Amino acid sequence: MRTRTADMPVMSRRVILAATAAALALGLTGACGGGEQSDGETSRKDAAAKAAATATAPATPTGEPSEEPSPRPGLTGIGASDGRVLGQDELDRAVLTEGDVSGFTVERMAAPPPRGETAGKAECLPLTAVINGKPEPLGKAVVYRQLVGSRNGRPAVSEFLTAHGGQGAGTVLSRLRTAVTACADGFTATGGDSPSKYTGVKLLPPVEVGDDALAYQVTGDFEGEPVPLVFHVVRVGGTVATFYTANLEDARTPRMPAALLQAQATKLK
Repeated sequence: MRTRTADMPVMSRRVILAATAAALALGLTGACGGGEQSDGETSRKDAAAKAAATATAPATPTGEPSEEPSPRPGLTGIGASDGRVLGQDELDRAVLTEGDVSGFTVERMAAPPPRGETAGKAECLPLTAVINGKPEPLGKAVVYRQLVGSRNGRPAVSEFLTAHGGQGAGTVLSRLRTAVTACADGFTATGGDSPSKYTGVKLLPPVEVGDDALAYQVTGDFEGEPVPLVFHVVRVGGTVATFYTANLEDARTPRMPAALLQAQATKLK
């Protein structure tokens, strides 16, 4: 860890850390190389910069919004509980949109770049697949959204909704459960601009919604600074909703608003 000098403001390291954490949480690994930027790359980098800027914004003692978000009354589902493979149009209708959860704005998020991280240990590959925004087995259709809370842009949560069919969706969660246990002591990954180090993986209490639910934390390492990344994965029939967020300020586990998962499960049922 470098020593802070007079020309390095106290917050500068935290802002750099925030940008790195945001890049990880948005599946941006490997997307920062040279060359001409596509519109998708530009929008993802803008989102990372916005997340970094919020690291210096004042927060409540718990870092949570002052009012608990809640699902909009009257949400209805599209019947995904039967396990069929949803088409792209159905996913577009089912994914969370503006007004579905109080206190949150919803924006489209560009798909992650083709190049992503690869875990050094085979048993940890399901974890990097999710970090890359592409849970395996790969979905036959997918949508990406950015969900932003109302207090200084917090919490910032990314979601991707993937259509697999009943067997494939179940495999996504079972592989992740196995990987969380097998990779509890951490792992390294390559494929980005430089190797990434993850110091630990642990299960978290899930939000009990849908047909199956899993929550876990992957702790990244940025020059000795911990970057907690939290993932909540919910299955409804053959569709998987993955939500993730990062604590950009300290080592505390960031809280995932349950209302987001509850609303999404309702819209899929």
